[in-house]
Amino acid sequence: MSAVPTALVVGPDVPGRTLVAGLLRVTGWDVREATDTREALALARRGDLDLVVTDLDVPAGEAPALLRRLRLVGCRAHLLAVTADAGAQDRAAALQAGALACLPKPVDAGLLLTLLDRRAAGPQGPGADDPPGDDVDTELMDRLQRLYAAALPARLTAIADGARTGDATALAQASATLAGTSAQLGHPEVAAVCRAIAQDARRGVLAHELVVELAAVAGA
Repeated sequence: MSAVPTALVVGPDVPGRTLVAGLLRVTGWDVREATDTREALALARRGDLDLVVTDLDVPAGEAPALLRRLRLVGCRAHLLAVTADAGAQDRAAALQAGALACLPKPVDAGLLLTLLDRRAAGPQGPGADDPPGDDVDTELMDRLQRLYAAALPARLTAIADGARTGDATALAQASATLAGTSAQLGHPEVAAVCRAIAQDARRGVLAHELVVELAAVAGA
């Protein structure tokens, strides 16, 4: 492993991805970010990686497939998965594809660093045994809140479109994504409504009244 370990954080949701990347950066990692499988594989081919963290809250099977393809292109990094709302089958598929663990979102800094320390996958820089300091934490959270606010209209539109068109799969995915980032960034009411929408959508139920409630709760 190089003197400065390199991590790749993969996921379509910018605030959620940035939060994990930020936790790694403040503890001494060189972090790269990718939004999808193609971008992740391209980055993996360019250089050695010590860690890959991928979001399971993507279309079914995409994250485990990425983990398998990383191994096929010679990536020897430790693999981790994170999720806000994946089912047992998705979690099992990620573990079978090589993930060391599947962590719940919002990702707890102490849990992440403890896991990496146990696997000897990360640096032991100043403060590595503790959560990030208040100054770094505040700066990161301010940036994440701005990203969240900027992305919120598009997230709400995706949820509304899924309900309007009767696409339960798209509705569940969009709701689960917003639920994860909302929980991470201190918007519990938005997260709760999104989880309820996603749960109904997975059962084939289009909860139009909850979509209306979500718009009100989110201030749209």
